[in-house]
Amino acid sequence: MVEVASRLETRTRIVAAAARLLREDGAAAVTTRAVAQAAGMQAPTIYRFFADKDALLDAVAEHVFADYVAAKALAEESADPVADLKAGWDAHIGFGLANAALFGLLTDPARDTPSPAADAGLAVLRGRVRRVAEAGRLRVTERRAVELIHAAGTGAVLTLLSAPPEARDPGLADAMYEAVARSILTAAPALPAGGPAEVAVAIRAVAPTLPMLTPAERALLSEWLDRD
Repeated sequence: MVEVASRLETRTRIVAAAARLLREDGAAAVTTRAVAQAAGMQAPTIYRFFADKDALLDAVAEHVFADYVAAKALAEESADPVADLKAGWDAHIGFGLANAALFGLLTDPARDTPSPAADAGLAVLRGRVRRVAEAGRLRVTERRAVELIHAAGTGAVLTLLSAPPEARDPGLADAMYEAVARSILTAAPALPAGGPAEVAVAIRAVAPTLPMLTPAERALLSEWLDRD
């Protein structure tokens, strides 16, 4: 048990040292010699835990991004799921810009294996989109909304990172979000936040004007909603 704990501690030191080098100097700085020096150990020790530099970089990416995703998952939800969706977008953009090298690793299409941390992040996004749908604010399927937000968020970060900080458009990410929001969100809540009675009242109010229903179908829907 002591040996297992010691190995875990050593591995954690290696990953933390590599993460610091990656954050401060980029992926090129994460060499075996540099990581070993930063972690206070001999270079051969690293190869007892990681087969090569790519394996070490993957471990660093998972470590840092997993912490970020965990913090997102624990974030307290507000009463407004649309506002929470925007807050999640802002956090994603901020994380990507603050962790350029790491973000590049996570979004590299050449990755051989999917990132568990990235998958967990998508799960958080799906949960937020589900709350928007439950509030009646979604005009597309949940899957389409998740894919649009994910693609737009990744693209916005990569576009911003492709330019030097002083040349970046500070309004690009917000403009991208607004474009996506217009395509996936209704202009106003389609349903009230109350219980079944309030929902029935809201639907009954719009039933006579629903263009996708025939007159007979609208009449039948109204009849059903009028029942106690």
